[in-house]
Amino acid sequence: MQEFQPDETAVRRDVFRRKVWSAHALRVVEDTPEALVLGCGPGAELAVTTSWIEWLRTGDASARRRALPSLADGNWQLGQWTWRDTAHLQWVPPDTWFSVNAFYDVTGDHHLTHWYVNFQRPTRRTPIGFDTFDLLLDLVVAPDLSRWEWKDEDDHGRRLGVVSEGEHRAVAAAREEALALIRAGGGPFAVDRGLPNWRSDPHWPAPALPAGVLTVG
Repeated sequence: MQEFQPDETAVRRDVFRRKVWSAHALRVVEDTPEALVLGCGPGAELAVTTSWIEWLRTGDASARRRALPSLADGNWQLGQWTWRDTAHLQWVPPDTWFSVNAFYDVTGDHHLTHWYVNFQRPTRRTPIGFDTFDLLLDLVVAPDLSRWEWKDEDDHGRRLGVVSEGEHRAVAAAREEALALIRAGGGPFAVDRGLPNWRSDPHWPAPALPAGVLTVG
């Protein structure tokens, strides 16, 4: 298995039907048997769908709604985007149908603003990072773990053939696994894990996407 050293760049790619849906350059914080942990601050490079970029630039919700049908049809275009406004950590355990993201406010005291559990296919390591695919269900969690709410559902994706029935069942089990971690304050949520107090290194160069990032081997 590809292993990464702290401060290396690793690229998360969402890949659907052997085509890159998104690519995000991240900085490796640590790579252990428990999880690959990656950091991101303003300036990191991404390749994302042009409809998503249009939505971010204009606030036009119809642009965002076009993304899923385009995904189902295999008819999307990618553009370059730069991460801005927040910093975050991604905690990505192996062989698991979710990752945990911690988001921080970089405009003030760098406090933890919320946790975000992203349900996704188990990762596959690559020479430049790892590949996965977002399965259209997310869980937003308060910084102190006192409350949470579901964001999006995969019903529309299942109707369009983006999320299979097998993936839906796997995510249903992963929901309970993630909730158990939250309720127990375990894994990345553990107080002694220290993630709420993490700060991005101001001396880090913004991670860039490598050449050939859109080629799926």
